[in-house]
Amino acid sequence: MVKKKTPRLPRGVFVTFEGIDGSGKTTQAKLLYEALKEESRSVVLLREPGGTPVAEQIRSILLEERSEPLSPRAEILLFLASRAQLVEQAVIPALQAKKIVILERFIDSTTAYQAYGRGFSPQWVEKLNRWSACEIQPDLTIELRVPVKVGLDRKKEDLPDRIEKEGKAFEEKVFKGYLKIAKRHRRIRIMDGTPPPAEVAKGVRKLVDDYLKKVEK
Repeated sequence: MVKKKTPRLPRGVFVTFEGIDGSGKTTQAKLLYEALKEESRSVVLLREPGGTPVAEQIRSILLEERSEPLSPRAEILLFLASRAQLVEQAVIPALQAKKIVILERFIDSTTAYQAYGRGFSPQWVEKLNRWSACEIQPDLTIELRVPVKVGLDRKKEDLPDRIEKEGKAFEEKVFKGYLKIAKRHRRIRIMDGTPPPAEVAKGVRKLVDDYLKKVEK
């Protein structure tokens, strides 16, 4: 049996996963990464905040509980700092090497959580997002959409981080923010995140495969 040759991409492809807490981003990003690796694709899996040693240190400041409360302004600036480090040190080099970059959370998370959740101007936040991301945009964004109650129920067994402790009212604002964001960007594809992970993964894979076919033409 002749092994099917893995197509070579003419350029890097940038895929991001978005959604409220408990929507299944971590699971689906990992499943997609593993599936592409099995096909001998050149792919990297990253997360935000985090993804590099410096960015991971910033992540711990953002998500761990501390005696000193973190102000909303400091919070958004730390997210932007983490992103700038991740993009320059990991994302851009991988894309330049024609790899598929899978990133759990990116600019849309900052708009949803810090603009719609915290109350900052969405237009102002999106300008900061573009600057911190060196003006790069995802090729494909998969938003895993689940009701807020479903997301909260899924996270009950996990030890919540600082932001996850904000509660239902905050998550409702974030959810509504994602609805508005999705209407403004054609790169965003909505995927129902409520079915079992394996079923969701099939839908995710179809979205990614369809996009890769366009790039490989």
